[in-house]
Amino acid sequence: MCKMSFKKETPLANAAFWAARRGNLALLRLLLNSGRVDVDCRDSSGTTALFFAAQQGHNDVVRFLFEFGASTECRTKDGGTALLAASQYGHMQVVETLLKHGANIHDQLYDGATALFLAAQGGYLDVIRLLLSSGAKVNQPRQDGTAPLWIASQMGHSEVVRVMLLRGADRDAARNNGTSALHAAVLSGNIKTVALLLEAGADPALRNKANELPAELTKNERILRLLRSKEGHRKS
Repeated sequence: MCKMSFKKETPLANAAFWAARRGNLALLRLLLNSGRVDVDCRDSSGTTALFFAAQQGHNDVVRFLFEFGASTECRTKDGGTALLAASQYGHMQVVETLLKHGANIHDQLYDGATALFLAAQGGYLDVIRLLLSSGAKVNQPRQDGTAPLWIASQMGHSEVVRVMLLRGADRDAARNNGTSALHAAVLSGNIKTVALLLEAGADPALRNKANELPAELTKNERILRLLRSKEGHRKS
């Protein structure tokens, strides 16, 4: 269990944070073995050494911190955890280590973003596969209704979109403003992503809250042909 109180930062604590960020295992070992630094000490933003190490992808440091009882439950002021940080930056080995040590696959930032969402945003396919196989919810949205499939579509990560669709992602799930993943893909101009969504059955006739069809959001002729071909199939 992570201690919720924020202790005043000390020079030794700051040295531990620096060592975790830089992957300096020797210095971190010296500091923790001294008994003068709490493994879960936090800076003014609530960030721990484990978070810093996870964010930077230092898996050896992450494993070492667990030897001293580091908690996976500590949160930064925006709700960030070590698992969320590792997922956001695509550090698969760190994600795997954190999960093995009890990190919560359903952790969310205070805006609702999950580890899967953050990995989808970055296009980290290996992390996404690991999270999904570990029980991550493929359709869990942020508070604004943005699902992992939507953000992957917006970013043009077509292989991520393909995997998520195969794992049951809702192809027509819309944000709070009514825009679907197909709207997002069309706006991004990623032809492969648009094609994947349409092949999976995404509806080109869905309108957002501004009453716009996906086809009304682009002048790209290849995308327009794709959309019109699917509209024709639906009508027939």
